[in-house]
This record gives sequence, C-alpha cells and structure tokens, in this order.
Amino acid sequence: MEIAVQLNPEEFHERCLICTSNWRRITSCRIVDNWYHMVHTSVVKRSTEPHLGIHVKLIEDRRVRRAEQQRVKSRSKRDLIIKRGPSNIRTVLNDEMWPQMWYLNRGKGLDMNVQEAWAEGITGHGVVVTILDDGLEKNHPDLYMNYDPQASYDVNNHDEDPMPRYDVLDSNRHGTRCAGEVAATANNSICAVGVAFGAGVGGVRMLDGDVTDAVEARSLSLNPQHIDIYSASWGPDDDGKTVDGPGELATRAFIEGITKGRNGKGSIFVWASGNGGRDHDNCNCDGYTNSIWTLSISSATENGQVPWYSEACSSTLATTYSSGSTGEKQVVTTDLHHLCTSSHTGTSASAPLAAGICALALEANKKLTWRDMQHIVVRTAKPANLKALDWVTNGVGRNVSHSFGYGLMDAAAMVRLARRWQTVPEQHKCEVSAPHMGRPIPPKSQLTLELHVKECSGVNFLEHVQAKVSLMASRRGDLQIQLTSPQGTKSVLLAKRPHDVSKAGFTQWPFMSVHTWGERPHGTWKLEIHNEGRYQDTLEEFKLVFYGTETSLEFDDDLDKDKLVPPVIHEDVSQDNTAIGARHNNVDQESGSWTGSQQVERVSHPEVQRPTTENQTSGCSSVDASNGRCLECKLNWYYHDGVCVYECPAGNYGVSDETKAVCSRCHYTCQTCSGPSNTECTSCYEDAELLSSESQCVLLELSWTMQSTLWFYRMTILFTINLLLFLSLAIYMAIKWYQRRRSLPMFRYSKVAYSGNGDTSKEIDRLQENGTLSDSE
Repeated sequence: MEIAVQLNPEEFHERCLICTSNWRRITSCRIVDNWYHMVHTSVVKRSTEPHLGIHVKLIEDRRVRRAEQQRVKSRSKRDLIIKRGPSNIRTVLNDEMWPQMWYLNRGKGLDMNVQEAWAEGITGHGVVVTILDDGLEKNHPDLYMNYDPQASYDVNNHDEDPMPRYDVLDSNRHGTRCAGEVAATANNSICAVGVAFGAGVGGVRMLDGDVTDAVEARSLSLNPQHIDIYSASWGPDDDGKTVDGPGELATRAFIEGITKGRNGKGSIFVWASGNGGRDHDNCNCDGYTNSIWTLSISSATENGQVPWYSEACSSTLATTYSSGSTGEKQVVTTDLHHLCTSSHTGTSASAPLAAGICALALEANKKLTWRDMQHIVVRTAKPANLKALDWVTNGVGRNVSHSFGYGLMDAAAMVRLARRWQTVPEQHKCEVSAPHMGRPIPPKSQLTLELHVKECSGVNFLEHVQAKVSLMASRRGDLQIQLTSPQGTKSVLLAKRPHDVSKAGFTQWPFMSVHTWGERPHGTWKLEIHNEGRYQDTLEEFKLVFYGTETSLEFDDDLDKDKLVPPVIHEDVSQDNTAIGARHNNVDQESGSWTGSQQVERVSHPEVQRPTTENQTSGCSSVDASNGRCLECKLNWYYHDGVCVYECPAGNYGVSDETKAVCSRCHYTCQTCSGPSNTECTSCYEDAELLSSESQCVLLELSWTMQSTLWFYRMTILFTINLLLFLSLAIYMAIKWYQRRRSLPMFRYSKVAYSGNGDTSKEIDRLQENGTLSDSE
C-alpha cells in the first residue's frame, strides 16, 4: 500500500517521518512541499480495494495533516509503429543520419527553420531539458556529452540512475528516442543531431512501473531551479472514451512549477497532444494537454497533412513534424543499445522537437517566463504549408486550426523575437458564472446559452479561456460543445466521441481554448451543446474563466519595438446592489438564453486577492497597508471570496497545505461536503436526501425509485437462489427415481407372471432350456 502523506510543519522531522513499525519511507520520498511518499510493508501492493482501517489510523496521527492512498493510473506513451519509406536528402552535417532528417533540413519553408537559428550561434547552450518517460540511456554515444545527472532521476526504483530496463521487445526505448530529438550531439559522425544539440538533457524514469499521482508529482517537480523545460509524450489512454487529468499532487506540482520554478520565471511544460485520432478522441478530454500550464503540441506529416492519429482540439497551441501514413517519412533519433532509428512516430516525436525549439529561444533570452514562451509560439507559428479544412482567422487576425493550433513552430523566428521580447504584463483571471442552471438538453437537439460579459476586471486581452461545465449525460460521447467569442471565433470544445458510452458526464471539467488569444473578453459569448443521443441530458453548471492581461504588448516589426496598448475604459456601473443583481441574472424565458455580467476581482495568478474591509481582516495575518488587501490568513483560517473565514460557508469545504488554506466549492448536489466529489456530501438541499451508505444526495422524487430498484434487485436474487434450489431438488428426485426403476424386474419377467402358470420356477426352467431366457436374466 502506497500513500502520499502531508505532515504538519511543526511535527516534521527528517529522520523519523512516521515512527511505526509497519510504515517505511520510500527513498528520497519528498514529492512537493511537505508531502511525502510512504509504503506500508504489510499490505499487498496491488490490492484493488482501499485499506480504510490503515488509512484511518494514519490520519489520526497528530503529525499527519492529510493522507491520500495512491492508485495506479493508466498512462500511455504516444508513439506508433509504422513502416517508413526511403529518403534521399543531401548531407550538410557529418552525422550519419543527417540526410534523412527532412524536418530539419528541407528548406524552402518546409522545415522548422532550425538551421537559421544555428547559424546565429544558438544551439540551446545553458538550457536544461528533461524527458519524463521510461528512462534514458545516458551512456549512448550520441547523448553522453550532453547528459545532465541533475536533470535525471529514477522515480520507479527511487535512485539517481535513469537507465531504462532492457527486455526482448525494447519496450523502454521511448525516453531515449525523445532525448535524442532534443540534444543528440552534432557533427560527431554518430547517428543524428538534436534540435538543441548544445543543451543539457536528462531523463526521469517514471513510466516503467505503476503510475500514481505521487509518481507524476515527483517527476514534474524534479529540481525545478535547475531544469528549464519538462517534455512529456504520454497521457491518459487515447481510446476515445477516457476523461482524465492530473490529480491533486500533480496539479500542485504544476502550480509550484509555474510560480516558483526557474527562480520565479516558471517551468516550461511541453506536452504531446495525443494519438487518439483513429478512435475519434479529443485532446480537450485530456487534463494535461488542455491545461493552461502546458504547451500542447500536435503533429503534421511531411506533406503538411493531418496525421491519421492526430487529435483535434481547441487547446493545441502549435505543431511540429512527425510521422504520417505508410510511405511517409518519420523522425530520426537515438535508440537503445547505442543504436539509431529512423522510425520514431506520433505526437511522442513532436513534443521533444518543440521542447528543443523552446530551448533555442530560451538561450536567446534567459529571462523568458512560461507565459512569454507561449506568447512567442503563438506569434511566430507558421500556418503556411499545413493543410486542414478547419483553418479560420480569429478576432485579431491570426490563423488558427483545431488540428494544428497556430501552425508549425519556426525556430529562427522564435529566437529573433525572444531576443527583443519584453516580459508580458501580469496575468489576471476573472470568472463569469451562470445562475442556477439545470437546463435540459433534449435528444437530437441543442441548447444555446448566451452570456454577456460587460466587465472582466484585470482582463482586457485574452490568453486562455476555460469553459467549466458540469452536466449529466446518458451517453457522454453523443455530446458536442462549441463556444463562440464576441468577435465571432468559434472553438469546438468537445467533438462527438463514438466510443465514449460513459454515463458519468462532466463535473466542472475545464474545456480550454487558445483560439481567442489576443481578443477582448467583452461582449456576448455563446455556448452551444449538441445532444446527438436518444435521451435527454442536463446542463447543471456553466461558467467562463478568462486568463489574460490588462494591457497588451503589440510588436511593430518595422520599428522593432513594443507599443503599449491602453486598457479598455468601462462604463460606470456604480448602481445599488439590487440593480446590479437584477442586471447580472437576466433570464429570457422565451428564448431560453440568459445574459449576465459579473464584476470579478482583479487577481494575480494563481492566488485570488480582493480588498477587504476592516471588519473582515480579523483572520488576516498580514495586510497590504497601501490598499488594505489581505495577504495571508492566520492559522486555521480559510481564504474565501476575498476574506478570511474561520469556517467555510455552506456549499464549500476547506482545503489547506502548509502555506495557505482556502474554501473550495462542493459538488453542486451537496449542501455541505467534505470534498469535491458527489460522493462526499455531508448534507443535502431540501429537495434531496442523503444516502448514508454512499454519502450521496439523491432527489426525493428519485429516492423511492432507487429504493424500489434496490428491493427489486434483492427479490430477484432471492428468487434466483430459490429457483436453483428447486431445480437441484427436482434433478436429484429424477435421478433417484430412474435408479430405483432400473433395479425392478423387467418386462420379460412380467410376461412369465402373466402366463398363469402356478409353478413359476418350472416355467422359468422350461424357457431357459428353449433358449428364450438366459441365465443372467
């Protein structure tokens, strides 16, 4: 049994984390902050059931603040196996397979323009990239010169050596292949050349074993002050029916990375968008690629086509080359056993190429933040030569596609822009929530909602837009969701997924779009939900979350300088609260649409801050004297809606770590709860009742149905048992009757009795002499 444990800071002692005989600490077990990875020696590792008794004993220890049992997740590498065709490219470098590296050396706008960056002396020197995967062959002759042990770790075996485990299938070749794309040594007459062949490269072995939330978190948070870029070519199953993302610990690792990594400039996470195209998967159902913290990369074939494995979604930022169909060229890179391969495939091959290009830009300007890198990618990606039917021009004149994002990454253009780049203004966040929803979505029809955003404090120029949706569905794969911005840019948040037959629906799932990058949030947003199924679904909750800046840096290529665009001036909305509330919750009963405008606090990512009045600062441990804002809450106080509260109000539950405590929303079915799930309710609204066995709220009109259904199941089981007993008894009686009948005299003896002869023995003798009756009879 493995478990992640958060210790109280005042009880922390490095040499004795949990002093009991059955718990042992996993070597180098620190995950993030004050969380530690522990294992219970007397519990079977692969038990499918949670060990509640042991879990309860642990959390009752005064030294333990929280504990979370680790469950194995399904994580798939995003490469493919396809045959490749021949290639003849002229040699420029002396690396033996350089002529076959078509995606770097074709020229004429048909490659990723890395040679121009190299010509300017940019090779990734001083930048460190780590590959989160199944290991790294650190002694490979084309890698050992750039290998960085400080960027490497074996999370599966808990040691410093990331060497892969060898088997007859070479199933752990993935990480070594990805590393060669980034930093294979140039001009050494061996194998290939990396995009950033001057960069340091490391490997984290974390996919060759059980992948849990703790394993992911420890990988994502490895040495964040030394590592600049984390490249990941894996994710939840690309089967067209999975909806999954990072857990609590991995999410915390992402936040720690973008806020504290690289001395506050933020770690850069590059992610492969997914290979579920053949199964009609959508990368917006992957919580890693649709995160605002990751740079999601898709693939293009050598002919600029959409690969058969590619997943289209609105969270993809850009594209690099990779494999295509049979006969199209693939990616050249290092391989296990000190070999080289020309058959690396899928979006697994695209993400490391993107990481290498980002390393080139980072060498050109070490001050780039994680958001600067995304801005530079958006501004320099090339739509030319990429063929797709879904190219559109967004509200600020940029071409964007659900298949390719903003286009093919251009290394030289990114380097040049990075050199003169000024850090983007501070990121702000505002949320616009709908009133109580519960809107039906009839079968074979659609629901359209309109939301008028008049103000979005602190956000005048958009970066990422999230539509957080909670809905109940009879068949989740029948749903399609589209979001249209005030400037008319349409983002397909979710396409139909035929393999997804789940009835789970979505619970506050953050569908994300980058298609409105640079647009303004003000105006009418339109959400359309199409139900192609046979049953009615229900939209329970919907809100828009806008990330962006108050001002925008617009670049003038002719003057080679920045122009600061002034912020939008809003109308005065200083009416009384009643008028504001009425305006914010305007519902058009006839059209079925609703409009609202919400004044949202100005925030600084990722923490929410709002001015507090004097009587609301009793729980504040520190207050900004210049504006009266509460900066921190006291111990045992929770930050909620801009103030510090001792207890979270109804509809919220407390979440805390060693640095802060906040109130988060319960599931919409719970009046009070102990966590975010609909199975963690502690009390319900008046129209529902609590099922104590499941801690779940059920509507009163449905509860009798559920109880009667349970009664029906029980009676069915009882009837089945009785029926089996009756059939068994009947079969037993039949067998006994048959056996008894065989033991009685047969028909020929009856004939003797019927002859009427009184001397039966004489008659029998006579029949035997005549041969009519044998001795045995």
